[in-house]
Amino acid sequence: MSNGTLTRKLGFWAALAIAVGTTVGSGIFVSSGDVAKAAGTPTISILAWIIGGVIAIPQVMVLAELSTAYPQNGSGYVYLNKAGWRPLGFLYGWATFWALDPPSIAIMALAIVSYIASFLPFFNGISGKLLAIAIILIITSIHYRSVKEGGLFQVIITAVKIIPFLIVIGLGLMYMNPGNFSYVPASGEVKTSLIGGVSATTWAYTGMAAICFMAGEFKNPGKVLPRALISSVLIVLALYTLLAVCIIGLMPFEKLINSSAAVSDAVKYIPGLSDVASSFVAVTAIIVILGSLSSCIMFQPRLEYAMAKDGLFFQRFAKVHPKYETPSFSIIVQVTYACILVMFSNLTALLGYFTLIQLLINIMDFAAVYKCRKRDDYNPVYRMPMWRLTTILAILGASWLAWGTFTWAPIEGMIAAFIVIATGLPVYYYWEKKYGSKNKINLVA
Repeated sequence: MSNGTLTRKLGFWAALAIAVGTTVGSGIFVSSGDVAKAAGTPTISILAWIIGGVIAIPQVMVLAELSTAYPQNGSGYVYLNKAGWRPLGFLYGWATFWALDPPSIAIMALAIVSYIASFLPFFNGISGKLLAIAIILIITSIHYRSVKEGGLFQVIITAVKIIPFLIVIGLGLMYMNPGNFSYVPASGEVKTSLIGGVSATTWAYTGMAAICFMAGEFKNPGKVLPRALISSVLIVLALYTLLAVCIIGLMPFEKLINSSAAVSDAVKYIPGLSDVASSFVAVTAIIVILGSLSSCIMFQPRLEYAMAKDGLFFQRFAKVHPKYETPSFSIIVQVTYACILVMFSNLTALLGYFTLIQLLINIMDFAAVYKCRKRDDYNPVYRMPMWRLTTILAILGASWLAWGTFTWAPIEGMIAAFIVIATGLPVYYYWEKKYGSKNKINLVA
């Protein structure tokens, strides 16, 4: 029976599956074309994928150190609190709950349905929205009843989602045309840009930090979290780079730079799969996005659970199910909110506008290590090499992504940030006054 806190039941493979499963999502199906277009040449395109993954390495190293120093649920919220930036930590969770996590669940469920509708046109309109809700509820039932079973499901679905990519890579290496790599753009036709190519990969590498939200539920976190974080970057880096090589080798580069569905278009060049390319990619997309959806439903409610335990969120979110030992109320509320959002449109734009403030707070997350290292209770099991340089590189990489998001929608991003601050700070000061005795983080799990 539960003692009112979440217990450590997950191991390395669950951690790795959550990290990889969250990262490898729907974006990879279109980003290959975007990266190629931004890079301008095959060589620069492949190099962009490699550098994009390398940039993520110092970021996960910083998180590995922080998470082993404070192996508690809550991720950035915990680190910002420990750094003495409590209001910022609250705004991080406030924005995440209202504008990022449930909307992302809704978007992924709708994306799955859109691919299902390519086989079953019946699932368009209201019937598709109802199916999206049903998918969310089925996945939720797994993670609501058991974190251990949820972890096992995540391991299985992540393994399954990698298989189609391995098939494409294996066949791509067999049937690629080496001449595609010698493509040279006509003078003045295409601008080559390594920076542009790397920038186009950044979102594809986002997601490894998901396991930090559940740091309080991993056994032996001092070893499991660093291994899972660093391994996930290397696995995703290898997967994306090999996939990029195969896509470029399969289809003419001049067609790739104009493709909005690069994986699907590349599969058409594989003998035996050309006639079923669209169906193959649609099934792959369903599995891939399902894995990401499962991961998000699993880790996202842990942030509000951690905040509620600390007196900075609705107290019922700290409730742990007496039998299943999961943050039951937090799961139910977030999923209910996501199901409501399924009935609305333009969620992608909403997610993008509010992403800017989360990225800025992520930069503060990395900077928090400077403050945390001065604390007496800072005793991480893992310490990153050359920590000052590593932290600077992590901050620069996150700043690059934040700048790209800002240039995409500067006015909307600033309005979203203002909304978060204007609505969040009054609530923060109310809860801080009401639960002032909890000013020091007291998370047990």
